[in-house]
Amino acid sequence: MPMKSLLSLLFGLLLVLGSASAQELAPDAMVRQVTEDVLTVVRQDKDIQSGNTRKAIDLVESKVLPYFNFQRMTALAVGVDWKKATPEQKKRLSEEFKTLLVRTYSNALTSYKNQTVVYKPSKVAAGDAEAVVKTEIVQPGNRPVQLDYSLEKLGDSWKVYDVIVAGVSLVTNYRDTFKQEVSNNGIDGLITMLSNRNKQLESGRK
Repeated sequence: MPMKSLLSLLFGLLLVLGSASAQELAPDAMVRQVTEDVLTVVRQDKDIQSGNTRKAIDLVESKVLPYFNFQRMTALAVGVDWKKATPEQKKRLSEEFKTLLVRTYSNALTSYKNQTVVYKPSKVAAGDAEAVVKTEIVQPGNRPVQLDYSLEKLGDSWKVYDVIVAGVSLVTNYRDTFKQEVSNNGIDGLITMLSNRNKQLESGRK
């Protein structure tokens, strides 16, 4: 299955995490409830299906951003070089990486097709601060693909800090590219690279 389709499911899953009932559920129950609610919405949204990336971005920005830990996601992507960054550089990196993920996944959301989700048993004990929710994406004519969500509990809510597609972390998948850029041009060079990429995505959106 194309990575874009998998990414569309990821953000489709999280479009309505703003509901209080979703926050109060255990992470595995939350994934199930939100997934089913959101897939229904996405299937009915003709604008998004026809490629309206601006509408997809608006949905992601209004519903998803509060439920992601983008600083941790950025630190994971940057790896050991994260320690070299100043507080201001860390802030800029997190902002640019957040924009990159939102725009990339919003574009992917417009490619959603009629995949279905199989939920696998999860073991989350009371008091756990982290959890992995495992699902499987099924599409006729293709092999099922494992899609796992890594979440952490911050205060009273769960936040996503990574997604693993077929055993590959979507966040750390950026690490080699980021490491090479920092090696060549420093932290500021990485910030510039991310900024330029975001400008390209902005100019190409519908």
